[in-house]
Amino acid sequence: MAFKVLISDPLSEDGIQPLREADNIEVDVQTSLSADELADKIGEYDALLVRSQTKVTRDIISQATNLKIIGRAGVGVDNIDLSAATEYGIIVVNAPDGNTNSAAEHTVAMLMSLARKIPQAFLALKNGKWDRKTHVGVELKGKTLGVIGMGRIGAEVAARAKGQRMNVIAYDPFLTKERADKLGVDFGSVEDVIKVADFVTVHTPLIKDTKHLLNKAAFAKMKDGVRIINCARGGIIDEEALYDAIKSGKVAGAALDVFEEEPATDHRLLELPEVIATPHLGASTVEAQENVAIDVSHDVVRYLTEGVARNPVNLPSVPKEVMNKIEPYFHLSEKLGTFLTYFTTGVIEEINISYSGDLTEIEVAPLTRNTIKGLLKRHMGDHVNDVNASYLAEKRGIQVNENKSSTPKGFTNLLRVEVKTKEVTRSIAGTLLNGLGPRIVQVDAYSVDVVPEGNLVVIKHNDKPGVIGKVGSMFAEKNINIAAMQVGRSDIGGEAIMILTVDKYLEEEEIEALKQIDEIEKLTAMEL
Repeated sequence: MAFKVLISDPLSEDGIQPLREADNIEVDVQTSLSADELADKIGEYDALLVRSQTKVTRDIISQATNLKIIGRAGVGVDNIDLSAATEYGIIVVNAPDGNTNSAAEHTVAMLMSLARKIPQAFLALKNGKWDRKTHVGVELKGKTLGVIGMGRIGAEVAARAKGQRMNVIAYDPFLTKERADKLGVDFGSVEDVIKVADFVTVHTPLIKDTKHLLNKAAFAKMKDGVRIINCARGGIIDEEALYDAIKSGKVAGAALDVFEEEPATDHRLLELPEVIATPHLGASTVEAQENVAIDVSHDVVRYLTEGVARNPVNLPSVPKEVMNKIEPYFHLSEKLGTFLTYFTTGVIEEINISYSGDLTEIEVAPLTRNTIKGLLKRHMGDHVNDVNASYLAEKRGIQVNENKSSTPKGFTNLLRVEVKTKEVTRSIAGTLLNGLGPRIVQVDAYSVDVVPEGNLVVIKHNDKPGVIGKVGSMFAEKNINIAAMQVGRSDIGGEAIMILTVDKYLEEEEIEALKQIDEIEKLTAMEL
């Protein structure tokens, strides 16, 4: 079966080559669709690729009955309703690295142009004025650049500013002293940065906490004559407050590549001679356009064919080295969750997922999501996936707890899942055995060794002689072959558990026949 991919914004042909080269992917380029046309068509496609032109709204997402992934050829995803995508189980990926260099270079170009008034001088010269006095600038050497947001682009800008022999002070919620020292910058709070900076550049996403981060109160705390650069996202700066600060002389100038509402051809900031601007060109280089399209195309191919995305936006990103360690546990974690949905009666109210051994040293959130997916998918179908599993559990009032224990409990790694309903508490544990793969090693209090695969029959029974023989005879009567059997017990003559791997899923009448055996207390047939 071929996957259908719709490209609704212009992307370079080189950028989408990974899609065209994939054997099982059909590419459909339609770059002039209205919102209504896109909503009508989107149900046909498995993937959607956009830049910033297409607005992927909740209404469009609700019509995307087959959509599995939305790829944004760029960094920002303001044009995609992430909450709707998550709710509908659609992963959103972007290309965070492809335009890093271009965006950093554009920021530095704007910084230098602002300092030396290059655009204003050129415009005057074009208008026939040889005016040197009006366009006297300032040097960057010895000045302090305040960088708000030290992600990929912010860090690149800081490195280039140091090349201009500027002092750099930065703020980022994840910036530690160790990293700041390694980058050769000072660090502090937003207030610390804006109080001492001669130039302030912002490199944060536009979220609730950064909306109008530079506002009237912030400008009041800055040096007189400060200069502002925004090549990140419109809305980080309160444009009305910036206008007033420039008019009052508090801000000597501003360089803007982005605005709150775009296009901004008649914005009143553009009337001020102290303002220079470009029409959102940060990523507009030949190299960046190709790089982001290539990156997101590769991620779409990877997700559609392998189920793994490198740059998910509505899932926490996992470093490659961590993914390599936890990926072998994906199959196990989902199967443990699925096992418990068969084995548990009542409505699940609480899920407790525990990791011990070497798993305690790495990020296990993807495994937790995968386990929840296994718990929900049997009853909710393919609508449940890695993207929306936690969201759907939360919406259903299921409390999910994750914890780690340094105690290895006899295994190099152990993943234990417990579910609670009003009636019962059930648990299961699994591990990976070297050379043998995933194994279920405990069900409730019983030690077992079961491959979590295929058709299983789980029987709780009284530990009496002859029970195993009766079960075997009954399977023989029904012409059902037993591929493997494991028995675990707590005490001699007490309760025991029998787990059989059989060649077919048991029919209802076969289950009822087995339940007639006196020693059997509970029987569950499951398909993993």
